Amino acid sequence: MTDDRTTVVVITHNRRPELLRTLHTLRALPERPRVIVTDNASDDGTADAVARQFPEMTLLTPGRNLGAVGRNLAVEHVRTPYVAFCDDDTWWEPLSLERAADLLDTRPQLAAVTARIVVEPSGEEDPVVAELRDSPLSGPDWLPGPALGSFLAAATVMRTDAFRSVGGFHPGLWLGGEEELLATDLLRRGWWLSYVPDLLVHHAASVVRDSTERRTLGLRNTLWFTWLRRPWTSAVRRTLHLLCTVPRDRASLRAFARAAAGLPWVLRQRQPVPPSIEARLRTLERARRTSTARRYVG
Repeated sequence: MTDDRTTVVVITHNRRPELLRTLHTLRALPERPRVIVTDNASDDGTADAVARQFPEMTLLTPGRNLGAVGRNLAVEHVRTPYVAFCDDDTWWEPLSLERAADLLDTRPQLAAVTARIVVEPSGEEDPVVAELRDSPLSGPDWLPGPALGSFLAAATVMRTDAFRSVGGFHPGLWLGGEEELLATDLLRRGWWLSYVPDLLVHHAASVVRDSTERRTLGLRNTLWFTWLRRPWTSAVRRTLHLLCTVPRDRASLRAFARAAAGLPWVLRQRQPVPPSIEARLRTLERARRTSTARRYVG
């Protein structure tokens, strides 16, 4: 069988072995989706390996590391109604893309569905799954699962038009928790996001991942998102809470310093959300304070 409703987009940087494993798995999917790879200026031979081993896939080489914006570049080449995001160390379970497309086909206000994630090789659920499953947000009865306030780019199928309607991933955030801003902009336009446990993504974390730098980027981007979209009272409260709760180390200091350095452009682009969306964000903020998947450690 084939399913021509969904294109898979993968971004990568210097993770050739992991990427090639993922692409072999995507090639074997029964849906036979089109795959677009954005190589963010790898210097380990990634682009040559992809071109040689997967000539049927579209390879984009922007010549510099675009971070999450590499997905925006790929979506410019998408001609299907849905786009499935996938990291170079994650891959979709057979038939999950078909099920996701079926759900989106019948729910025109649903922007995206996020899958359950299992960690390989153990097969255990990723810690973030509990947060998705136990989302405190309410939503309409037609949602296929719990309503979400954000999504995971490594495990989400999104309506292509919805992605484009908000401009994709913000170039200022680059990478690290970049989904929250995009998700909030979708919500303020009336779209819905949902977690669907029947969909499945596998995650074998890259062995070359720099967890400390990712923590720094994630904390910086959390602060930028807060100042970009939250009302001033909430932004100040959230910032003070982070100051009091993040580890007191150099990584946190770098994150706050980088966030402060970006304040000029952040304040120029500041667009606080309306009260209805802010109420959802406050509900999520309270729930995430007990989440083991949201601690800025590593």
